[in-house]
Amino acid sequence: MFESAEIGHRIDKETFRKMMPSLREALLDMQYDLKEQANVPVLILIHGFDGAGRGETMNLINEWLDPRLIHTVAFDSPNDEARARPWMWRYWNELPANGRIGMFFGSYYSDTLFDRVFNRSDRDAFDRQIFDILRFERMLTLDRAVVLKFWFHLSRDKQKQRLKQLEQDPATSWRVTKTDWEHYERYDKIRKYGEHMLRLTNTAYAPWIIIDGEDANYRSLTVANTILEAIRKRIGQAVLTTDHTEAPPLLAPIDNKLVLDTLVLDQKLDKETYQKKLDQLQGRLSKLTRDPRFARHSLVLAFEGNDAAGKGGSIRRITQALDARRYRVVPVAAPTEEEKLKPWLWRFWRHVPGKGRVTIFDRSWYGRVLVERVEGFAAEADWMRAYYEINDFEHQLTENGAIVLKFWLAISKDEQLARFKGREETGFKRFKITDEDWRNRDKWDLYRQAVSDMVDRTSTSKVPWTLVEANNKYFARIKILTTICEALEARLSE
Repeated sequence: MFESAEIGHRIDKETFRKMMPSLREALLDMQYDLKEQANVPVLILIHGFDGAGRGETMNLINEWLDPRLIHTVAFDSPNDEARARPWMWRYWNELPANGRIGMFFGSYYSDTLFDRVFNRSDRDAFDRQIFDILRFERMLTLDRAVVLKFWFHLSRDKQKQRLKQLEQDPATSWRVTKTDWEHYERYDKIRKYGEHMLRLTNTAYAPWIIIDGEDANYRSLTVANTILEAIRKRIGQAVLTTDHTEAPPLLAPIDNKLVLDTLVLDQKLDKETYQKKLDQLQGRLSKLTRDPRFARHSLVLAFEGNDAAGKGGSIRRITQALDARRYRVVPVAAPTEEEKLKPWLWRFWRHVPGKGRVTIFDRSWYGRVLVERVEGFAAEADWMRAYYEINDFEHQLTENGAIVLKFWLAISKDEQLARFKGREETGFKRFKITDEDWRNRDKWDLYRQAVSDMVDRTSTSKVPWTLVEANNKYFARIKILTTICEALEARLSE
C-alpha cells in the first residue's frame, strides 16, 4: 500500500508560496460554512512514521484554520481512568460536535498497532481490535461524520535520515526522543502490521490517505486540499440523506402474539413478606458490591418500562443498599442541545462506570428503538441499525468486565390508568404525570410492538432482558433485586 508514497513527491517553494494564500482562504471559508450548517462533524486522524511530519502538519492545520473551532487531542498511553473502562471509551468522549473539527494525534489505531508491535497482543487480539474500529467508524459515518485518516509515510532509509537531520539541528533536536529511535528499530514490524491494519480498515466510508512525508511542501498542500475537498463536498449537499434500510420490514406475528403477552402481570406478594425479603436482598446486595472481587468489575443497570410501572421506586430500593460514593443514577430524557450535536450513543458512553462502580440508567439507549421509533424522531434506517449498535455497545461493556442487566417493567393498561389517576389526585405525586404520559398511552399498541421487537433483537446470552411483572410493585422490586444479586454472585464466582 505504500509504494506511491516512496517515489519522491515534491513541491517547489515558489509553487507552494503561490498556492498557499488562496488555499488558506478557502479552508477558512469552508470551516465557517461547516460551523453555520452545524449538521456534520469532522474527525481527522494523524498517524504514520516518526519523523514523517505528523506534528508539523497538525500544527499547520491549527494555524491555517480557526483553532477555536478545532478540538485537538494528543493521545498517550491510557491513564487509570481509561484503563478502568472499555478501551474505546476515551475516544468516544473526545468526539467533535456537529459543525466542528476534531483532530486526534494518535488514536485507537495507535493502541492497536503498538500493542501488536510490542507483543502486548497476539494476532487474534489485533484483529479483534481492528474490527472494533471498523464498527466504530461505521457508526460515526452513519451518523453523518466525515472521517479523514492520514498515514504519513517514510521509507526506512528516509526515516533514519530525517531523524538524524532533526537531531543535529539545535532548533529541532528536542523533537527526537528515545521512543522515536525505538520505533525506528522496529520499522519493519510497524510497516508490516501497519499495512495489515490499513488494508482492513481502508473502507469506502473512511478510507486512508497515505502521504509521502519527505517533503514538507507536498505533504502540507496534500493534506490541506484533502481536508478542503472532503468537507466542501459534504457541506455542499443541501440535505443530508439518510441511508435507506435494506432490511425487510418488521412485521407483527400473524397470530399477533408477542413476548409481552406471555407475562402474568398480577403476581402476589404481601407487604409483610415483601419487607422481610427486601431487607435480606438489600443486605445481600450491599455485601456483593463491597466484595473485593467486585473491584474487577462494574455494574450497569438499565431500566425501561411502561409509564408509571415503578422504575423510580425500584431504583430507590437498589440505591438504599449501595455506598453513595460508588454509584450514580443517570436520568435519561430527551437529548440536550449538546447531545444532539454528537453521535447518538455518545451520551451513554460518557457515563460508563469504572471498575468497582455502579451506574443506573433511568431509561437508557433503548429510547432509540422505542420512543424515537414510535414518535418518528429517528428515521427507520437509524433505529433499525440501532439494534446492532446497541448489541455492540453492550458487548464492549461486558468484554471489559461489566455486569450489564436490563429490566423492562410491564403493567397492564388498566393498572396504568389507575396509577395515572392516583398521581393526578395526590398533590405530592402530580409532578410524576405529564401530558406526554397520556399521549404515550394513546400509542399503547405501537409501543407493545416496539418493545417486543427490542427484546427479540437485543436479548443476548450475555446481556438478556429481564421482563418484570409489575402490577404488584412489591413483587417487581423483589424480582429485580433477586436478579441483580444472582447475576453478581454468578460473575464473582467465575
